[in-house]
Amino acid sequence: VFLANLKIKYLVGILIIFMPELVSAQEPITIESLLKEMVNRDAVARYPENNFKLKQHSSYNRDSKALTDTTGWFANRDFNQGEKDLNFIRIEETNGQKEWVMMEDFGPGAIVRVWSPFLDQLKPGSDIVIRIYLDGNPKPVLEGNMISLFDGTGLFPYPFAHQSIRSGVSFFPIPYAKSCKITALKRPFFFQYTFRKYEKDADVKSFTIEDFNKAKPIIEKVGKELSNPQNSTDGKLLSLISKLEPNKEAYITLPEGVAAVRSFVLKLGDFKNPAVTRSVVLKMEFDGQQTVWSPIGDFFGTGIGLNPVKGWYQTVEEDGTMSCRWTMPYQKSGKITVVNLGEELVDLQLAVRVGDWKWDSQSMYFNAAWRGQYPVPTRPFSDWNYVSLKGRGVYVGDALTIMNPVARWWGEGDEKIWVDGEDFPSIFGTGTEDYYGYSWGGRSTEFYEHPFHAQPRAYVYNKLSPKKSDEKNTSGYSTETRTRALDGMPFESSLVLDMEVWSWTDCNMGYGVGVYWYGDAETKSNRTPDPEGVLLLPPLPEGFPGNLD
Repeated sequence: VFLANLKIKYLVGILIIFMPELVSAQEPITIESLLKEMVNRDAVARYPENNFKLKQHSSYNRDSKALTDTTGWFANRDFNQGEKDLNFIRIEETNGQKEWVMMEDFGPGAIVRVWSPFLDQLKPGSDIVIRIYLDGNPKPVLEGNMISLFDGTGLFPYPFAHQSIRSGVSFFPIPYAKSCKITALKRPFFFQYTFRKYEKDADVKSFTIEDFNKAKPIIEKVGKELSNPQNSTDGKLLSLISKLEPNKEAYITLPEGVAAVRSFVLKLGDFKNPAVTRSVVLKMEFDGQQTVWSPIGDFFGTGIGLNPVKGWYQTVEEDGTMSCRWTMPYQKSGKITVVNLGEELVDLQLAVRVGDWKWDSQSMYFNAAWRGQYPVPTRPFSDWNYVSLKGRGVYVGDALTIMNPVARWWGEGDEKIWVDGEDFPSIFGTGTEDYYGYSWGGRSTEFYEHPFHAQPRAYVYNKLSPKKSDEKNTSGYSTETRTRALDGMPFESSLVLDMEVWSWTDCNMGYGVGVYWYGDAETKSNRTPDPEGVLLLPPLPEGFPGNLD
């Protein structure tokens, strides 16, 4: 035994000297490691070595059991008010006190997103207290108000947690080694708890208050990075200035060999027609394959028109400067092209920063695509497919622009996400606005932004006729964005993302969505370029007092 132990120590020493990357891969998953990963844009461009799956426990209506059951599949009572509403796991009782179990997972994992809405759409906050138990410990590691614990005013600081519109949303990671259970001390309302489910042998160090306090320096550092995202200054700078005539294109050829686009900045000249952000299209090719085809407004999350917004991966400034910070690796070649499908001349400035990259078996190509449709009937209820993917990859975000022709709320629809051919969605949501990080969408038509989600465009009337605070009217154009870091969705063979078309009114809506993912060269999607579709803008409601501006 003594000799065997010596041999093991000797071999470990050899590994540390000659193959340090193998040892580093075995480092435990901790609060600090997850925080560092959150702001590591290179990490999302590689398939995760720990091979986690993203899951979600929410208050979706449990009558939604099978796609073939058209009545139950589109059931909308995704909250808990009466004894017949069983949109939670079970009720436990300890020492005479009831607890409603909302989320439960066994094995190593990490909570990476929490969404909690106001209990009343007109009154801030909630009176519900929740508890988070880890690893079977009868004492909760966290206990607090369902809203304030996750809105940036409690334990988890901004920007990890923040006050969204009528919601508290948190992206602060809560890792656990053996199990996690989240309960409410009274009947819960709407909720979403999104978590990583790691493989059984994953080395995870569970969240503790002591470790949280020790991590405060890295929490502060990462928080500053998230709040002030910067374009890369490393690598070679390539630039292009062009007057882009209708039906013409201009492009930049990237340096040959293994490299990665670290960031790029695109700016169009002073344009009066807001539809330019839909009619000017971005194309990208890497290693001989076109992986990106998307209108610039949908790619940068600004929608139709110039709607300034600042996020971790993309920023649109008031002067029209649009920045992209997704890491885009390639092995041999790359090309970035801007195409003008519109009818007016467009002044174009494009600057691309290209840096080093070490290509390995986990490296993936960046992809972005677009789908648009008008009309989209709201009856009968239906699922509208964002994208269907086949192969290996990680889904990392989307930007939805809709045109609602009526006053009543358009976004009751739930997201439904199937991964690797599963029979029932891994993620079944509670409403389109909840997916994009706010709540009570019938009233929530204000601008908001956060590093990972935003509503850059949502209004009813123009600036001369502002919406009253107590008015429920969501007609016109709206744009919602969500990008992912720790809550990216890995898939080994397939991913399907549908969003319910669920309006309170029988009408025809307009839908357009930009989607982003990383994938292998063999990974394919059902999205194809649609030059004609980008020019067919849904009309504004009849008598609408505003315009596309």
